[in-house]
Amino acid sequence: MKRLLIMSAVLTVLGLSGMAHAYDGTKCKEPGVCWEPKPGYPDKVAGSKYDPKHDPNELNKQAQSIKEMEARNAKRTEVLSKTGKFVYDTEAN
Repeated sequence: MKRLLIMSAVLTVLGLSGMAHAYDGTKCKEPGVCWEPKPGYPDKVAGSKYDPKHDPNELNKQAQSIKEMEARNAKRTEVLSKTGKFVYDTEAN
């Protein structure tokens, strides 16, 4: 009985390890370069119907919010160095 359990565990582990190397449907040009477009997808996206045409204001939102965050943190650091107390909302003072 014990031998049967060990053999089934070994077979299960071997079976699961084989699944990790299963074919995923891609044709790799070289190891790590496995991207291939779907049929009908253009070679160059720019100027095609798949071009996302992002709004520059939308793209700059994160950069702007990071600048604002750094300005708030600078104010908090300034208040901390002056008073010795950390104040989260520096605009209230």
